[in-house]
Amino acid sequence: MIEVKKDMTSVWVLQPKLKIELKDRDNSSSTGEAKALAKALPNVKIVGSSMVPIERISPKEFFGSGKICELSINFKSQKIELVIINSQISPVQQRNLEKKWQVKILDRTALILEIFSDRAVTKEGVLQVEMAALSYQRSRLVRSWTHLERQRGGLGFVGGPGETQIEADKRAIDHHLVRLKRQLNKIKKTRDLHRKSRAKVPFPVAALVGYTNAGKSTLFNLLTGADEFSENMLFATLDPKMRAIKLNKKLKIIISDTVGFISDLPTELVVAFRATLEEVLAADLVIHVRDIAHKNTDLQALEVEKVLQSLGVSEPTPILEIWNKIDSIEPEKKKKLENIAKRRSGVCCLSALTGEGISGFMELVENSVVPQKFSETLLVPFEFGDKKAWLHEHGVVIKEFFTEDGFKFEVMWSAKQKAKYYSFTQ
Repeated sequence: MIEVKKDMTSVWVLQPKLKIELKDRDNSSSTGEAKALAKALPNVKIVGSSMVPIERISPKEFFGSGKICELSINFKSQKIELVIINSQISPVQQRNLEKKWQVKILDRTALILEIFSDRAVTKEGVLQVEMAALSYQRSRLVRSWTHLERQRGGLGFVGGPGETQIEADKRAIDHHLVRLKRQLNKIKKTRDLHRKSRAKVPFPVAALVGYTNAGKSTLFNLLTGADEFSENMLFATLDPKMRAIKLNKKLKIIISDTVGFISDLPTELVVAFRATLEEVLAADLVIHVRDIAHKNTDLQALEVEKVLQSLGVSEPTPILEIWNKIDSIEPEKKKKLENIAKRRSGVCCLSALTGEGISGFMELVENSVVPQKFSETLLVPFEFGDKKAWLHEHGVVIKEFFTEDGFKFEVMWSAKQKAKYYSFTQ
């Protein structure tokens, strides 16, 4: 069979830089991240990139007229087909720039949506991407036609001029979004049932989280022996994956690989992918994987912490910090980082690629998981059947007795489960 080579799309990446931006903002790093995102698209060729300083954002065209003319000449000479602007631009700005430059334009939100659309595999992932894309599309409906300004209204003049074509398109999108939400809710219910089933099994769940391309999937494959897709690119993983691993002869845990976080994540995606990240909320242990070799590793860590806080990850849930990719660090700096990690609680260094430091990681996970479960005796009055149901649903009941005052339970649970129980019963 003869393979047909697909034509590569020539891409140029633009990083806008406002002169009034904060001094600590690393725009060169932002450009690098935008290029990495662009490389994650299929069949693209990054021709070049440039940082564009601007005094103020033009409401009509985002950039100034002089810069637009300069860039237009460059795009024509380089035969650029796609321009990626690493910022949020309005529908009007996008339309005007596409007319001036005669190229297709993607802003940061559209770029991430394109990647997600290409990578989604499961039914849930596909639905989530579609819903996010529709939400984005709805906000960017601009009039690009004149022949269908208004549809006919009913009852002659009494009915008014009718709805605009844009209104009709919005209505169609809204109806489609409702259908997608219904389908996602069905999948969510199924996922909740699976989660409740896992809760009845005495295996703790550990969720891998981290900035995109931090090495979560590589670590997941190393721990589980799986052969999941893991490449040195942003958003290699979109759909959550779960596998059971043995920490020792007696202790087994379930590892969950989740979608990578990123700064300035589009609002549409935060909402659409909340169901995917619910695995983090249900986890007994959160493992924060950091690319310690990245020059902006501290800023990336802050972004992850922000997302975890926004998700509502509670304090009882222990969080481990894994400094990954130490194999790509020079020996002197590596030794310094290892010494710092030893002095900190819940931190360890490793290389998910080479396996270096994995034994220390396993020991750290084991020590974090084992003390989580403790026994306790509860008395639930007969009239509180919902409390009794909650305890059984979450699989924490060891023994149950009848007393004159109510049901007496011996439970084995974690601090997180205990906190959830009392928040439920209040």
